[in-house]
Amino acid sequence: MLSQGSVGGRPRKLLTEGKVALVRQLVEDHNHSVDDICSTLGIFRSTLYRYVREAKKAPPEPPT
Repeated sequence: MLSQGSVGGRPRKLLTEGKVALVRQLVEDHNHSVDDICSTLGIFRSTLYRYVREAKKAPPEPPT
């Protein structure tokens, strides 16, 4: 049983924003297949699509 405030589940594979940005860039590039991206990053197809879906929900990053 989990105590209050603790989060259960498996830790995320891609922890840094840089890796998530890389996923978005590779998906938008259209030169790489989904299978190639997944095998390179060591993630499953469903994980890739989850990161893409979450990136679309997030507000856009301010320009630097």
